[in-house]
Amino acid sequence: MSKSLINPQWPFDIRRVPFFYGWVILLLSTAGFLLSVPGQTMGMAVFTDSLIDALGLSRTQLSLAYLVGTVASALFLTRAGIWYDRFGPRVMIPLASVMLALMVLFISTVDWIAAALGGGNTLSFLCIALGYFGVRFWGQGVLTSASRNALLLWFEKRRGLVGGVRGVVVSLGFSLAPLLLAWMISTMGWRGALWFMAGFIGLVFSLLAFIFLRNSPQECEVLADGREPESAPQNGAASDGKPTSFSLARAKTNAMFWLVSLSLSIHALFGTAITFHIVSIFELAGRDSAQAFGYFLPSAIASTTVNLLASWQADKHPLKPFLIAMLCFFIVGGYGLLELENNWGYWLMVIGIGGGGGLWGVISNLAFIRYFGPANLGAISGLCTSVMVFASAIGPALFSLGLDFSGSYGAVQLLCMAAIAALLAATFFIDQPELS
Repeated sequence: MSKSLINPQWPFDIRRVPFFYGWVILLLSTAGFLLSVPGQTMGMAVFTDSLIDALGLSRTQLSLAYLVGTVASALFLTRAGIWYDRFGPRVMIPLASVMLALMVLFISTVDWIAAALGGGNTLSFLCIALGYFGVRFWGQGVLTSASRNALLLWFEKRRGLVGGVRGVVVSLGFSLAPLLLAWMISTMGWRGALWFMAGFIGLVFSLLAFIFLRNSPQECEVLADGREPESAPQNGAASDGKPTSFSLARAKTNAMFWLVSLSLSIHALFGTAITFHIVSIFELAGRDSAQAFGYFLPSAIASTTVNLLASWQADKHPLKPFLIAMLCFFIVGGYGLLELENNWGYWLMVIGIGGGGGLWGVISNLAFIRYFGPANLGAISGLCTSVMVFASAIGPALFSLGLDFSGSYGAVQLLCMAAIAALLAATFFIDQPELS
């Protein structure tokens, strides 16, 4: 990471704080995750019906606009990761917050803007696709990735556990977000809800992040985990002489990078598609919408429980067994989804997809810094994020096409399970020592 653009002693020297400053970074990192909700599928999905009414588009047209905006955003996320490595989280998180807020404001007035430019379905489609591009790029892409990476340098021995604590809070927050947003819409209207979010993210959080974030413990002349100087490891090369960090070009040619990225991305594809089509999936299995929405709570409990337990253990063990376990959980969840009309199938789905999601949080937090080092963390994780966002974009469309052609989601579900099984098989042939 390049030298900070902002004096790390401004507006105060963190060495004067009577506790380890990494805990402040943990709070801000967690808040950054939570406030990326407008860029997440579950955040925008709550506004779908309101936008359909305001823009006069069909549900399919709006879904296609979401697909176009998401795929377009994925094309630029590796570049955003390079910005992160150059400028650090203290610049990127406030910047992403302000830009996300501006794009939320744009979406809140997208029907007015389209009408002022002449109106019509084509113009409305292009305007909302631009809005979706903005919130997906700055929210799910930049703000989420930067918030994740900001914490990693501040903890080493407890990195997994601290990430797990954050994961529990984020998982519960994301589970409750649709209910909170629905309440805001009912009390403020859909525009008012978007305006409130934009104001809080763009003014309050961005200012707090700008004041209190710091790029790394090194630039502040403190040590990770709050260690004393004599216990610090030597910087530079590892004890065996291997380099401590990969370049982005080297990571692109690395089999472990693609194994991890594709394993994380298959969950993005599968999970986003299930969330997007949850009511339809449950209806085809003979279950009502109340049961569909009720699925998210036990799934969140399974996810947070597995995440916290695995994060605690991940500090003591290599990551590869956790990757294998995650893929096994996804296969169990996929089989449960195929048998959703049965109660045992429902619970297999809850445990498999929920528990796998908890392990997904562990892998996404730790894999890139452990396997590829900290120097180019933004660019390398940004490339993975680009692949994940692309996968999340095509998931709902893939499931829709499967339903259109076969009358059910079964064929697409089997296709996803086959892809997961192939990745699971690859884990037994691809291996790489961890750098940290």
